[in-house]
Amino acid sequence: MRRQFSAEFIYQLSALIVAAILVQAVYAVTVHPKARAVLAEQAARLTANPNYVPERSFWVLIKDYEQESEIILFLWSMAIIGYKFWNIRGERRLLELDLIPLAEGQSILPEDTREYARGIEALPEPERELLLPRALLAALNRFRMTHNIPDASAEVGQVCDMHSEYLDTELAIVRYIAWAIPAIGFIGTVRGIGGAMTQANKAVRGDISGVIEQLGLAFNSTLIALLLSMVLMFLLYGLQQAQERLVIDARSHSDRKLIQHLQSR
Repeated sequence: MRRQFSAEFIYQLSALIVAAILVQAVYAVTVHPKARAVLAEQAARLTANPNYVPERSFWVLIKDYEQESEIILFLWSMAIIGYKFWNIRGERRLLELDLIPLAEGQSILPEDTREYARGIEALPEPERELLLPRALLAALNRFRMTHNIPDASAEVGQVCDMHSEYLDTELAIVRYIAWAIPAIGFIGTVRGIGGAMTQANKAVRGDISGVIEQLGLAFNSTLIALLLSMVLMFLLYGLQQAQERLVIDARSHSDRKLIQHLQSR
């Protein structure tokens, strides 16, 4: 578990750095130049024709620092969620394997548990640390020591419960990002409204361009934040559902493939 946590921490940190570099590069090369070009064109048309109504531009919509930060956090969360879905895929692959090969009607006695445990212990270490092998090994060891089938079943439940809590704890950073993205959007709203208020004296004299630009920041940052949050929360709930199904299936697999075959004489 400690090794997996270390590898995942390095992956998450690397994903954040890569997301920040890529987004900043795209903004420097594409978003900011195109947004400036669109705003300059709209200003020129508005000067020539006071009745001109500017169209909403995607580049203007995402051009500010708040939107850039929101996109970086969103891509970071997508990388984390993708990594966890990949881990679940690996865990579920073990559910398809016959880790405890038993013939129809064959029983496992306490003195047989060591032999069956060797097959699981022969798995590569990364696979041996996954949920199903740990649950099966724990049940076999407990049955060997106590000769008690309910104790072995309870050991499977305990391992599954601990793993469920571990998976839930791992989602803390994604939940934080799901909260941080709207928070950044509201920061942009406050900054935009505050900037619009500083332009009030110009608006009184008839120049409302500054007020419009600042209000655009206020609304655009919140709009992007809410859209990204909706997608992120949908994927987060999907991940939680996949993790819960994994734990349930692992417990059911352990009961069907092991607990039901135990016999204490």
